Amino acid sequence: MPISDTRRRVLAGLAGLATLSLLPRQAGAMTQAQARALIDQVMADVQGIINSGASESRMIARFEDLFDRYGDVPIIARSALGPPARSASAAQMSAFTEAFRGYLARKYGRQFRRFIGATADVQDARALQSFWEVVTTMTLRGQAPFEVRWHVSDRSGRNLFFNLIIGGVNVLAAERQEIGTMLERRSGNLDRMIQDLRQAG
Repeated sequence: MPISDTRRRVLAGLAGLATLSLLPRQAGAMTQAQARALIDQVMADVQGIINSGASESRMIARFEDLFDRYGDVPIIARSALGPPARSASAAQMSAFTEAFRGYLARKYGRQFRRFIGATADVQDARALQSFWEVVTTMTLRGQAPFEVRWHVSDRSGRNLFFNLIIGGVNVLAAERQEIGTMLERRSGNLDRMIQDLRQAG
């Protein structure tokens, strides 16, 4: 059954995602239990935010904090920026990472109220070449359950998620395309794109 655009947009906001070219090089010491526990906690915190009854601005701030705590944000941002990241200065990458995190929190946080009452369960976790894949099932009200796969590693020194797969689709690809389009429309001016990204979402 195809994943709906709504599901894809909302789930993209959870993550913090990366392309295959930026997969962790080493699996490190992370265990299956730790991988499962990480995603259990992520999903519990997401549900807590959604069901908190907080204002939109407060929810967005909490989602941004969630990305910092559980997502490998530097890897996610570098992947979303793509090839231009290789020529960006350290200061530009820092600014882009901060702007991109806020952009995701605003863009997707505003959609989460419609998911009040949704449930999510960890089904399994398996070791792949250099990371763990945690398989979860999500159920929205009145809809059939669907599978979401999280990729997690300790490459950055902590157990963090860096990718999200929905029905075989890497949802970061959509954000990477959008970021690329934004940069192209600004004639490749990364500083201008970063400035505009701070207001987008």
